[in-house]
Amino acid sequence: MVTLSVWPWENYGNLKYLLYAPLVAQVVYSWAYEQDYSRALWCLHILIICGLKGLVHVLWSVYNNMLWVTRTLRINPNGIDFKQIDHEWHWDNYIILQAIIASMICYMSPPLMVMNSMPLWNTKGLIALIVIHVTFSEPLYYYLHRSLHRNNYLFTHYHSYHHSSPVPHPMTAGNATLLENLILCVVAGVPLIGACLLGVGSISLIYGYAIMFDFLRCLGHCNVEIFSHKLFKTLPILRYLIYTPTYHSLHHQELGTNFCLFMPLFDVLGNTLNSNSWELQKKIRLASGERKRVPEFVFLAHGVDVMSAMHAPFVFRSFASMPYTTRLFLLPMWPYTFMVMLGMWIWSKAFLFSFYTLRNNLCQTWGVPRFGFQYFLPFATQGINNQIEAAILRADKIGVKVISLAALNKNEALNGGGTLFVNKHPDLRVRVVHGNTLTAAVILNEIPKDVKEVFLTGATSKLGRAIALYLCRRGVRVLMLTLSIERFQKIQKEAPAEFQNYLVQVTKYNAAQNCKTWIVGKWLTPREQSWAPAGTHFHQFVVPPILKFRRNCTYGDLAAMRLPKDVQGLGTCEYTMERGVVHACHAGGVVHMLEGWKHHEVGAIDVDRIDLVWEAAMRHGLSSVSSLTN
Repeated sequence: MVTLSVWPWENYGNLKYLLYAPLVAQVVYSWAYEQDYSRALWCLHILIICGLKGLVHVLWSVYNNMLWVTRTLRINPNGIDFKQIDHEWHWDNYIILQAIIASMICYMSPPLMVMNSMPLWNTKGLIALIVIHVTFSEPLYYYLHRSLHRNNYLFTHYHSYHHSSPVPHPMTAGNATLLENLILCVVAGVPLIGACLLGVGSISLIYGYAIMFDFLRCLGHCNVEIFSHKLFKTLPILRYLIYTPTYHSLHHQELGTNFCLFMPLFDVLGNTLNSNSWELQKKIRLASGERKRVPEFVFLAHGVDVMSAMHAPFVFRSFASMPYTTRLFLLPMWPYTFMVMLGMWIWSKAFLFSFYTLRNNLCQTWGVPRFGFQYFLPFATQGINNQIEAAILRADKIGVKVISLAALNKNEALNGGGTLFVNKHPDLRVRVVHGNTLTAAVILNEIPKDVKEVFLTGATSKLGRAIALYLCRRGVRVLMLTLSIERFQKIQKEAPAEFQNYLVQVTKYNAAQNCKTWIVGKWLTPREQSWAPAGTHFHQFVVPPILKFRRNCTYGDLAAMRLPKDVQGLGTCEYTMERGVVHACHAGGVVHMLEGWKHHEVGAIDVDRIDLVWEAAMRHGLSSVSSLTN
């Protein structure tokens, strides 16, 4: 650790935001007890500017992660993984630093504190600021930035921290050491202070420059080429006045060129301009209309509810990188999200949500713009099936190998577990997979080998049937909760004759009051759970999972698997799953793709393939997340 390489509040976590408290206290105290509001005004403006700076980064992050908009214009096509997100978690440290320095300057320089005498706008101030920026800030930053790269000690101990993010992102812009951000404070602060000391400062100048400085920094790191090449062809002089995302991305790729702050003119003067800067920018823009790399695998997901819809990388990247839990800060956004949901219901179609790569296979998650409750509205059924069908046909058209259906997208009552689409389109090249075979395998491998009796709810469902048939073959007595004699007998007849007696129909929960292994495929109320004896373990495949009412019992999670360790670019958690963990139906599609199987996996589960699919998953490096797995 070297001087000025770490932040003083590095170990404080979110408590670092208490550093804003003195500014808030000054505002409150001045307005309550003082007649001179100059200090309060300065503190208030500092707080507002800090908030706007943070908002600029968040909005750029939102745009960057709207893959259905930006995918064709991305410069570095790789995904951002959890490691990079964690590395950039405290990207806003520099905003706190600027707030501290700004408040110190205001307190140490009384003439600057006369905020109430500063005009809203001053044209002379804008001219003075531009002159100081071009003649001082740009050359100073260029020289110091180039020095950070060419001096091995400075790069190794300071600037390498910024460049350790493999894929540029708006949050990368502020992610640097304390020394570098002190330099940026000088670079960004001198033009403002200079204009104010010359007596031509204005409130709009302070706000505009402070926000535009961060806006352009985010632009350079956004990894999306937003400028048209035609603009620079029409006005060639702009090539020397404003950099592009491609221009700065080349700096991150090759390190030895393109050192400027915002103006490539200084790279030209310093002979450090990357000769490929404008040609690559033109190439990316021209290729935006072309078909990009086709994914080998697509997981067709859907929304759960309005609150969890905000658990998306294009809302809050850091929040989406952690397992979903309800947070209070989401509540104010609920009405807006609800309106977006209604809009999606009317106009939207399946869109690209996230992606990762696995052994050079591109794996994408597409989102069907429907939420959980809509799947249970009779009048919405046809519309949902149309959305799913359109996504399958699009995947088939572009050459996707496997498309896996998420929980409600394969609902038996909705489309027969995908059978509807396969029967309607018999010539599909894309393999449609419900993934329930691996889901059943995960649940079955959680059940200890010495268990002799289980209680099964949701017993006649697709998964319930497969679990019952598999366990009875293993000599396990299965208490199948169902009121339908016909459905029970149909499943019982599918079992080998010598094992049919192991399947027992029960119609009430009290039949399982002595059974400590419950497999839950249907929601259980607290009263229904009360029939389970102490020490019962609840395995479950019900969505949403049952609530943990019993303290003297244990509860399993939904069937899930951890992706192989060599997965790359994964930076989003799948609903409540831990990092790197996906629902078993998602994993089932991945296994289908890795194995190169040519059949569709729709409709009833083939019990004979359960062990085969499980062994294939293990062979490819997927692993169970349950401590109970055999």
